[in-house]
Amino acid sequence: QVQLVESGGGLVQPGGSLRLSCAASGFTFSSAAWSWYRQSPGKERELIASITSTGGSSNYADSVKGRFTISRDNAKNTVYLEMNSLKPDDTAVYYCNGRKTSSSIVYEYWGQGTQVTVSS
Repeated sequence: QVQLVESGGGLVQPGGSLRLSCAASGFTFSSAAWSWYRQSPGKERELIASITSTGGSSNYADSVKGRFTISRDNAKNTVYLEMNSLKPDDTAVYYCNGRKTSSSIVYEYWGQGTQVTVSS
């Protein structure tokens, strides 16, 4: 059974930092590309960061570029999102997403979401 367990969310003041973690089990973590999405009330879910299966390449939305860093530890089956210089606009529920293709079939997995609130 595939499980993605997110942690690390919470309340932080503007300018602060948080690190989100997403621990995966039940499938081959290293074969998947991983992403972080976020969703604020009344808005669509937004892709903010992604990293390839090898970890050799990552991409970021303009809204977080230079402030957020995605990384992965294949030995721990965990993907991370380091968030610095947080702003109130970063307030959202954050979701991790794993995606892999096998025999032309796309498999996609989602975490349960973790709330990040940036407020003074």
